[in-house]
Amino acid sequence: MPTTPPLRLLPERVSVARHDLRNALGEILGFAELIAEEAADLGQAQLVAELPVLQHATEEILKRLGQTLTLENLANHPDASDELGRTLQRFSQTTDDTVTALHARCAQLPSRPFLDDLQRISASARRLSNRAPELLAEMFAPVVPTLAELETVSVPPGDSGETTFFRKPAGPAATTADGENTAFITRAEVRPPATGTILVVDDTESNRALLTRRLSREGFTVAVAEHGRRALDLLRRHAFDLVLLDIMMPEIDGHQVLTAMKADPALRHIPVIMISGLDDLDTLVRCIEGGAEDYLTKPFDPVLLRARIGACLDKKRLRDREREHLAVIDEQRRRADELLHVILPHSIAVELKATNVVQPRHHPHVAVLFSDVVGFTAYCEQHPATEVLVHLQALVRAFEEIAARHGLEKIKTIGDAFMATAGLIEPVANPALHAVRAGLEMVQAARSLRSGWEIHIGVHSGPVISGVVGQRKYLFDVWGDTVNTASRMCGLAGRGELCVSEHTWRELAADCTGVSAGTFPVKGKGDLQVFRVETSR
Repeated sequence: MPTTPPLRLLPERVSVARHDLRNALGEILGFAELIAEEAADLGQAQLVAELPVLQHATEEILKRLGQTLTLENLANHPDASDELGRTLQRFSQTTDDTVTALHARCAQLPSRPFLDDLQRISASARRLSNRAPELLAEMFAPVVPTLAELETVSVPPGDSGETTFFRKPAGPAATTADGENTAFITRAEVRPPATGTILVVDDTESNRALLTRRLSREGFTVAVAEHGRRALDLLRRHAFDLVLLDIMMPEIDGHQVLTAMKADPALRHIPVIMISGLDDLDTLVRCIEGGAEDYLTKPFDPVLLRARIGACLDKKRLRDREREHLAVIDEQRRRADELLHVILPHSIAVELKATNVVQPRHHPHVAVLFSDVVGFTAYCEQHPATEVLVHLQALVRAFEEIAARHGLEKIKTIGDAFMATAGLIEPVANPALHAVRAGLEMVQAARSLRSGWEIHIGVHSGPVISGVVGQRKYLFDVWGDTVNTASRMCGLAGRGELCVSEHTWRELAADCTGVSAGTFPVKGKGDLQVFRVETSR
């Protein structure tokens, strides 16, 4: 006579049984608590007086389930699962009887309160009764089936892309989120309310409904996703402050969703609380190591749920504030860098940022250009300030563009005077020629502007010293006899003329045409011959 092979305990099946049975019991307990709270809010606690007894019985069953469905207990007492199954059957029948009586009582009232929630409790009790024998028996099955064979979950196919966000009902008598309390929001259009926007991800509809009701009562805005793909889609399209993420789901489970979120720079800052009927340490550790903020087992204690969510949202708000402050600092640093490059030549700005100091430099051969507006002081006295500034801005902008085209570095403006150099920052073959060609173009540009101003220009070449002065306001400048002489040449030039010293003319004679303007006494230099440059070849 053949013998029945011994059954071996399958740890993964024990986890599934514990998860699914705790889920069903959690739904019964959660909706019973909601009904009791809302009945108290409405002053109708006596209407559902049996619920505290049901709540206590559910809590006792949960304790017993936790004690029975451990690997050690089942290995030593395999018959304990049979006794647990009979207990669950009796509990399911008692629950269904209690709910039937409450349903009949509530249906007689004009407002017909709590009927939907009572039906959910009844459905959970029936599912518990139907699934418990199968789940408990499969803990000892000789062959380990796949998760897909264990439980087929129906995912609603209608994924239209629209998202329903549930908010706390407007009136105390409302028990569901109706159309007026439902909204569709996007990341760019509406900021989440102060209490926070939460995404609930669970493949079981009753779990989603329970959490939605619970969180809406607390004042949170809630959206739901029935599977992992939908959750990731919603997270990329809307702004959420927190995700409550179930672990055991088809297609993409909670661990995979968590990994995808933490790998996405746009989503990694959103805190995640993992929710599951699994209460083993390995699962908890894996979730925390994967980046979850916290871990909650079903059924939820409302006070603990509120505390954990509050703590996560508080930390997120602090992190968001830190990110905003860092963004402001980065923007201020960027603007400071831009301003620094406006004030200083690029290479000088880089040196100042890197070392916090700019070493003074001696340049053996640089051309210095000065330009000045003829009669500028009298013009200022005869015209409005805004008009003067508009014309001066147009002139300086034109000179900056000309200087850049000819390889000159603008040093500064002093009133209507414009100062630039050639060969200072970037070496050029003939600094004086670059400066003169830029100066001749500046004369023509000034005449073409609406102001009709005439300018005179002076150029001199020779050694200079450069450096940065000031601490509160940086100024890059050049000094030396070459600078002073260029300024004197500008003062000696007539209306629309460009004058250079004899020393500089020797560097220009092969490439320019010009005439001697005569010999003039120059302070600190004695008599100097001055040349007026007319064209450049």
